[in-house]
Amino acid sequence: MGQACDAPSGSTLSHVNLANDHGWSRRGTRIARPWERPVLAARPVRHGMETFHMIAPRLLTSILALLILIGCAAPERPIATARDAIEELKTGNERFAAGRARHPHSDRARRIDTAEHGQHPFAAVVGCSDSRVPVEIVLDQGLGDLFVIRVAGNVIATDETGSIEYVVEHLGIPLVVVMGHVHCGAVTAVLEGSHEHGSISELVGHIQPAVEKVRREHPGLSNEALVPFAVEQNVWHSIEDLIAHSDGVRGRITAGTLEVIGAVYDISTAKVRWLGRHPDEAALCRSSMHASN
Repeated sequence: MGQACDAPSGSTLSHVNLANDHGWSRRGTRIARPWERPVLAARPVRHGMETFHMIAPRLLTSILALLILIGCAAPERPIATARDAIEELKTGNERFAAGRARHPHSDRARRIDTAEHGQHPFAAVVGCSDSRVPVEIVLDQGLGDLFVIRVAGNVIATDETGSIEYVVEHLGIPLVVVMGHVHCGAVTAVLEGSHEHGSISELVGHIQPAVEKVRREHPGLSNEALVPFAVEQNVWHSIEDLIAHSDGVRGRITAGTLEVIGAVYDISTAKVRWLGRHPDEAALCRSSMHASN
């Protein structure tokens, strides 16, 4: 009975089973049984406080380094001249066009500061109402940096002139920018002779002189080809309207305390082309001054 469970002698199966049962391979190599194999000790889990005490010094060092960097950062240079203001706007647009916008002065601290201490913009910008031309974004400026006036076709009529006079006289800004943009719908509509009704017709009337001038200067061009010329000329015409109808602006230009420049924003490249001051600025100031007298 004791041999009933034994495999037949001489069988391969019996030889292998017996060899393995005693922990030996067929080649005579000792095979460790499962219960004889070493078990790796589980890594002890550190207590939460012990782990915190280990990382706390490094965390504290990082925080102190950050505070030192913030404390040692150079203070912002005040923008007091037209040249400084233009440079700031150019640099901001370059950042935006390159995809490196910093979105400055957009945090809670800036909001509270401007709410408690008032606004101190360094420039005024007259731009188009087109949703693709958000002035502060394309110039990479923040809360309290710019006094922005947006109107379709960046025209300067009575209301816009009054707004500019306010910021020039009461906030003392050194720079006014009139910024048009490529593919301007208002300018294109005037070129194509769209018949508008209501208050839109009055808006169109401010753009019409610029369109008529480029037609005279480029008689062989199609309406589509005339759009870029008309956009730029419309910027100049808006500046002409501002100088002609504002004694305060005109006087500050003559005194050298205010610059009014033109610009055109390209909605495709995100770059601003800076036109500078009106080429006939001095003559415009003189003629408007005589007319007002």
